[in-house]
Amino acid sequence: MSFLINRRHFMETTASALAVSALSSLAARATAQSSGELRVVVYGGDVGKAVIEAFVKPFEAQTGIKVTSITDDLGVGQLELMVTTNNVTVDVTPSPYGSAAPYFKKGLLEKIDYSIYKKEELDGIVNFAKEPFGVAAYIYSYNMVYNTEKFPPNKARPTNWAEFWDVEKFPGIRSLVSGLYGIEGPWEEALLADGVAPDALYPMDIDRIFASLDKIKPHIRKWWTSGSEIQQLMHDKVVDIAQSYDGRANHLIEEGAPIEVNRNQAKLQWEYWVIPKGSPNALNAQKFIEFATRADRQAAFAQLIPYGPSNLNAYKLIPEKVASKLASNPQYMANTIRTNGKWYAEVGSDGLTNSQRLIQRWNEWILQ
Repeated sequence: MSFLINRRHFMETTASALAVSALSSLAARATAQSSGELRVVVYGGDVGKAVIEAFVKPFEAQTGIKVTSITDDLGVGQLELMVTTNNVTVDVTPSPYGSAAPYFKKGLLEKIDYSIYKKEELDGIVNFAKEPFGVAAYIYSYNMVYNTEKFPPNKARPTNWAEFWDVEKFPGIRSLVSGLYGIEGPWEEALLADGVAPDALYPMDIDRIFASLDKIKPHIRKWWTSGSEIQQLMHDKVVDIAQSYDGRANHLIEEGAPIEVNRNQAKLQWEYWVIPKGSPNALNAQKFIEFATRADRQAAFAQLIPYGPSNLNAYKLIPEKVASKLASNPQYMANTIRTNGKWYAEVGSDGLTNSQRLIQRWNEWILQ
């Protein structure tokens, strides 16, 4: 199955493909609220198909609420424009932390009503996935990935990022994610490689990050910018060891590629279900998000596409063969790094977020 990873970069994109009809008045909103309808951004491709099968169709069947699935991304600034012009045409949308937290601070998102959740379901959702502004839809990770022809099981392999940086002990062609998109750059990995303890990463030392990247830069064949790109590099055996989305690597493994995923020091990221402020169907939106974060629904989703559940009770319902591929598997969680979206969203005295500051520094550094 293919993965539309570029969609995760929508907050950095300058155009929106979203084309939905506008609700032009509060009266129209009131009518829509009472009509039992809901407009949900589901993304396209395999992700969208999985969302529709695991969440949308069962939700419609159980509640009788008509859901219009929107398969386009919600482009940069689109949500803010809808809310500020009092013309909200989307009720539920996925959003990365890097966008969701700032949106909430600006008053652009509804608070999640956790009072409608059953206790066992709410307790099953990992703490970092529950925020006032959203609940994690799924969890994925950046991992170190080997070509097993270059690094067979009986040969020494790098097992952490410090060893990935050790090109003399572990020679091989390397690739890392580009820093072009801020929050998704190789920042934590650079600090881990430089000896920073996993629990001491934040607040991150940007100067130290780039000093560490200076050491590995001559040995990186390609700084990849999309999931499809790193998948192709691994498929074509252009690189021997790389940083990759776990989903992309697992897809190659399913196709028979000589690939293995290292779960140690994997970096977790996730996307939230959020509700734009002023949604004409806010009550139905709350119901949909609660439904989509139930253990049985998340288990169904994970078996359609290998993204980790945020509700760990789902693992009671997922076959081990599938569970072993998922980033939020409790067996892996102790050795993972959780991206601190709050730090990335912090605004400094210069008016820039830490994410924007990293992008600016990256664009200068990569040209040197």
